[in-house]
Amino acid sequence: MAAAMPTSLETLQAQVLGLSKADRARLLDRLVESLDAETDVDREWDRIAEARDAELATGSVEPVLLDDAMKRLKSQFPG
Repeated sequence: MAAAMPTSLETLQAQVLGLSKADRARLLDRLVESLDAETDVDREWDRIAEARDAELATGSVEPVLLDDAMKRLKSQFPG
């Protein structure tokens, strides 16, 4: 069995544009879904955000105003 030749973007685009509108829509949905697939990093950031939100909700930590946070950062990292 011969190895498949790589498909150029132009060739692939021409093939896709030759599909019916319904098939292009299904393909588009699959492509968008593949770009939105969660990674382990995304899941970890979600976990951290949820934990932080819970801390704020229970009052175990106090919120910091954006202006105050920016002032602290600028004083720690001038320039």
